Amino acid sequence: MPRITQEQKRLNRERIVGAAGEGFRRRGVDGIGIDELMKAAGMTHGGFYNHFASKDDLALEVLHQGFTDSLAELDAIRAAHPGSARAALHDMVDRYVDAGHRDRPEQGCASAAFVSDTGRHGSAAQAEYRRGLDGYLTAIADMLTDRERESGGELAPAEARERAVALFSQMVGALLLSRAVADADPDLSDEVLAANRRRLTAG
Repeated sequence: MPRITQEQKRLNRERIVGAAGEGFRRRGVDGIGIDELMKAAGMTHGGFYNHFASKDDLALEVLHQGFTDSLAELDAIRAAHPGSARAALHDMVDRYVDAGHRDRPEQGCASAAFVSDTGRHGSAAQAEYRRGLDGYLTAIADMLTDRERESGGELAPAEARERAVALFSQMVGALLLSRAVADADPDLSDEVLAANRRRLTAG
């Protein structure tokens, strides 16, 4: 039997992380087992332990990769609006507090998808979530500071941080509330998104 190359091993690991990322986002870390994840990745259960010591280790990798991808998308939004922090903030909100994001949690941001799981999976998971959350808050605080500067004003760092915390908390909360009632009351779900989108882009 031919040996697996390092490149193939890397690709297999990526397939597992990709399948787990979608499965964990859709059903939660505890809502899907290793057998099902490996089947979704097109691999056997036994192959899992060639890459991860446990499901918890996989969850940490998914968290890390999820936030890395989300923060890269946020960087791309900022780069798309080099002359206007206001436009970048509005674009961020419009993409996040959106029906498409609500309806496709398996492809969505780690911040909303894993907010409940992280609290149940110990300090290592919380530390990984903290890294991603702090990345969001730092970027948003910078955008708010730039927006104020573009308007001829100045925003103290502590105030920028506080506003970033409130803004991102509202974004995540709006998305979670809209998902909570999406099937039972689609109109209310849409109302939650629309009301928060208007308020968040009013400034």
